[in-house]
Amino acid sequence: MSETVAIPHGLPMERDAGPFDPPSQITRLREARPVSPLVFPDGHEGWLVTGYEAVRQLLADTRFSSRQDLGILHLPYETPGMPAATEPSPQVPGLFVAMDPPDHTRLRRKLTGAFTVRRMKQLEEHIVEIAERQLDEMARLTPPVDLVKEFALPVPSLVICELLGVPYEDRENFQVNSAKFLVKDQQLDEKMAAYGAMTTYLAELVTRKRAEPGDDILSDLSRHDDLTIEELTGIAFLLLLAGHETTANMLALGTFALLEHPEQLAQLRAAPDLLPDAVEELMRYLSVADIFYRYATEDIELGGETIGKGSTVVVSLLAANHDPQRFDHPGTLDIHRRARGHLSFGHGIHQCLGQQLARIEMRAGFDGLLRRFPTLQLAIPAGEVKLRTDMNIYGVHELPVTWTETAR
Repeated sequence: MSETVAIPHGLPMERDAGPFDPPSQITRLREARPVSPLVFPDGHEGWLVTGYEAVRQLLADTRFSSRQDLGILHLPYETPGMPAATEPSPQVPGLFVAMDPPDHTRLRRKLTGAFTVRRMKQLEEHIVEIAERQLDEMARLTPPVDLVKEFALPVPSLVICELLGVPYEDRENFQVNSAKFLVKDQQLDEKMAAYGAMTTYLAELVTRKRAEPGDDILSDLSRHDDLTIEELTGIAFLLLLAGHETTANMLALGTFALLEHPEQLAQLRAAPDLLPDAVEELMRYLSVADIFYRYATEDIELGGETIGKGSTVVVSLLAANHDPQRFDHPGTLDIHRRARGHLSFGHGIHQCLGQQLARIEMRAGFDGLLRRFPTLQLAIPAGEVKLRTDMNIYGVHELPVTWTETAR
């Protein structure tokens, strides 16, 4: 049995085996002990869960709480390796990702109608139009261009702004502040300043929508009299942050991964019907949202270990998605793989509400990009691409690309 893992400088998050691979230390831990005891920087003991079956079981077990006010780590999106808070964080109104039933159930239920598979399918044609318009604009530019700025970020931002009813001209405000909020190693006051700027803006927006509702999700929510402005603000913050950051990074990092695997890219271009499977495989392979936290509300058996009541449990979705016990040759990108069952959208009651929307955006984005730019390639050496190793959602800061021809 392995010894307790000490993490004096934070969790081993650096993807040191390559830009698309899990940290080598996390991989070794998963192979030796999928549920491993660890010591946090402040000296208190907790657990790290890296095996696929253990992660899936944990996420489905509501005895592992998502409430930040039970734990020692703070903020709606914690920063691995940050100093522990001296006191537990209070619950943030509306931030249902950090809630347990019945509070979580009450808020999430109000949103399920907005994100049904049927409604998302109805939006699909419009999302394709948004992606194609953005590609039109990109095709008019003289390469090289930054794919993040010209395509990967605008498409999900346009979609989520339109869905929520956030004026797209205000995007710089929330994009700048959401990026600041997701920086890993920064002072708490800097993170709170970015969070405060976003929530101040959103509080004003939902207040206006309550007075004069339109045809959008935030207006629909504002019609619920039992939701306070604070709750509406928390919900809006969560949907806006998750709705553009994760998909934007998947589009950019996914393109980088395909360009670095030219045989996979060629096969996908030759058989576009592989795209749905390719999207699932890219989600599994890249796992841009990796680390999550849970808190044991009682003594719980998991993976042959006893996790004591009150323990902080760190979950690595990246490690789980690369577990050879679940996926053959997990370190290989294989667009023919049936990767359904990956955990990139989570599992259990907190499984991503917008997962169908994200899938449609990625299919539309990758399909259009590969069709319209048949000679797309990196404009700089792969080793010079600026990776988001400093952020809580992985990806690339910039992806300079070039091409010699375009198509319709």
